[in-house]
Amino acid sequence: MRPPVSHDPPRYRPWQVLLWMLVPVAVALGVYWYGRTLTPDYTSGLFGREGDDATRLKARLGSALFGLALVQLLLALWMYGRLPGAPRPAPRPVPPVHRVTGLLAFLLSLPIAQHCLATYGVQLNSPRVALHSITGCVLYGAFVAKVIVVRNRRLPGWMLPLAGGVLVCAIGLLWYTGALWYLNGYAAPGL
Repeated sequence: MRPPVSHDPPRYRPWQVLLWMLVPVAVALGVYWYGRTLTPDYTSGLFGREGDDATRLKARLGSALFGLALVQLLLALWMYGRLPGAPRPAPRPVPPVHRVTGLLAFLLSLPIAQHCLATYGVQLNSPRVALHSITGCVLYGAFVAKVIVVRNRRLPGWMLPLAGGVLVCAIGLLWYTGALWYLNGYAAPGL
């Protein structure tokens, strides 16, 4: 007699999950290493702007990125039935809008990160700067983790909210230690 056929995809063993999670850690460490080996170029520009004008533009772009991250969070909560008061299930346009805003957020993050790396590299000379630099590295590791989890449905279900949560928190912390700090006259509560 044959065993019943299961239509559920096989689950990964814990050591396989650990191997998948090493990829995002490697990305974060790679960005960190790259940023530490760069020689900062304080004259580098952003979309033709230099100095304080580039920093102001980067703060505004960072604020837009944080806004997109909050939209992503709300859409994700809605898709998974965790948004209080929202109709269940989420309407059909919600998942594609979630994907498009995620792509826009990722694309918006690239010139900001490029300017940060080229201008400053990864610095650890003050608590705010160290927190900002390390969080920037974690951001891209978290992005890779979210892509891996979304593309691979066999990983444990708790990994998607974890990866997405780390991603949103990283963007929020980068905004707080960078954009808010700059736009608030080089001050942010607690820094």
